[in-house]
Amino acid sequence: MTEQQQAGTASTERGAARMKVDPDFRVGPLNRRIFGSFVEHLGRCVYTGIYEPEHPTADEYGFRADVAELVRELGPTIIRYPGGNFVSNYQWEDGIGPRSERPVRLDLAWKTIETNQVGTDEFLQWCERLDLEPMMAVNLGTRGITEASDLLQYTNAETGIELADRRAKNGHTDPYGVKVWCLGNEMDGPWQMGFKTPEEYGRLAEETARAMKRFDENLELVACGSSNRSMPTFGTWERVVLDRCFDLVEHISAHAYYEPIDGDHDSFLASAEDMDRFISSVVATADHVAAAKGSSKKIMVSFDEWNVWFQKRWAGEKKLEIRETSALIEDVYDVEDAVVIGSLLIELMRHTDRVSIACQAQLVNVIAPILTAPGGAAWRQTIFHPFALTAKHAHGTVLQPAISGPGIDTARYGEVSALHATTVWNAEAGELVIFAANRDRATELDLTVDLAGFDELRIIEHVHIADDDRRAFNSPEQPDRIVPKPGVSTLTDGRLTGVLPAASWHCIRIATSSRSED
Repeated sequence: MTEQQQAGTASTERGAARMKVDPDFRVGPLNRRIFGSFVEHLGRCVYTGIYEPEHPTADEYGFRADVAELVRELGPTIIRYPGGNFVSNYQWEDGIGPRSERPVRLDLAWKTIETNQVGTDEFLQWCERLDLEPMMAVNLGTRGITEASDLLQYTNAETGIELADRRAKNGHTDPYGVKVWCLGNEMDGPWQMGFKTPEEYGRLAEETARAMKRFDENLELVACGSSNRSMPTFGTWERVVLDRCFDLVEHISAHAYYEPIDGDHDSFLASAEDMDRFISSVVATADHVAAAKGSSKKIMVSFDEWNVWFQKRWAGEKKLEIRETSALIEDVYDVEDAVVIGSLLIELMRHTDRVSIACQAQLVNVIAPILTAPGGAAWRQTIFHPFALTAKHAHGTVLQPAISGPGIDTARYGEVSALHATTVWNAEAGELVIFAANRDRATELDLTVDLAGFDELRIIEHVHIADDDRRAFNSPEQPDRIVPKPGVSTLTDGRLTGVLPAASWHCIRIATSSRSED
């Protein structure tokens, strides 16, 4: 490795990569729920994150308007709540009713004093104001079927029964209509309050799902999958759990966090390879269960926790001491992290035929695209930008491009393509968007894209995330140190050519029509 590469600066080496994009090569309609996020009662995600009544921008409900504005710009579609590890010790009843009467509890997951000033009603009404779909989780760690059914009735039942009448008394007469529910969180993990064997969890998930669907058979339920691909029960867990609750759930979860391990930045930039293998393995297991049951049903993957998280940098839950809400896991992200996030989004879109939901964890302050100062500013991290651009411009049908070009050797995944890309075609709007990452830290790519299957081509814009200093990050003093900048590309006779700097992420929007029938 050269001194230049060690410093994270741009390289003058060059390579060539090619893509062919055709409107007939379709993966499927883009699931817009892929652009989800996550709010957990962890660190400062809720308190002094989305909610801070004393903040100068606070609205009448106590929520920060400056954060809400950034959330709208980020563009998440669905928000998972209230956990995460937090949910497995949570008593949802503590977070409803007059705030002055709510109990103060100890959250065992994060050893935090929980004031319960934000609870179910506050979160769901915040979602309503921001036009966000809620994704609620129920506690299957220390609680069970009754409490899950009660929460469902509180949120979704018409008045005339006690729990719905209690909701109306608390200020919301109409049902919230929450459609997506997680049956617990990471129940395979010994760090989880009430963690279980796959047989224990499968039975509990089955009976909880059965009770919830007695209330509303149209609910979408997410069974807990493996907490990560390295769990010793991975694969077996999914098979056993789905064997029990296959007919009652629509999704099974997957969680993954990525970081450079022992300075291996080449493998880190190729993190999407792990996500691809994770998704493919879960799909294969789910389809095996379906085949064994003689069913044509397709269980979808809810990748409802994913992000870059530098877990090696913090001591873990066991080192936490009981405390008031305070900063926790507030990682600061640089250019390279943004490229990885953009690449992971590409991978999620590439699997749109089997990934139904994905939630970047988390939304504010805790390993988040948005950071805040209590009483002060809110700003965008580098990872904000690829998410916001993808969520804004990815609409329509995901196309499968044919890719050729140089590879890079990685210690964890072997040789992988330097170019990682997908395309999304909005036929109605006449727009094709290429999302691409150059995962090579040393080599700039000259990209050629064959678009012969489309007519009337015109580049709308080409923006990218890259910088000579890949360790550069945004801060309160320099909130726009890293922002999307114009990229270099041209279109001639159905062929796009462009330059992808080493370790960069790109969004290329092209106005177009297609020669094939839709």
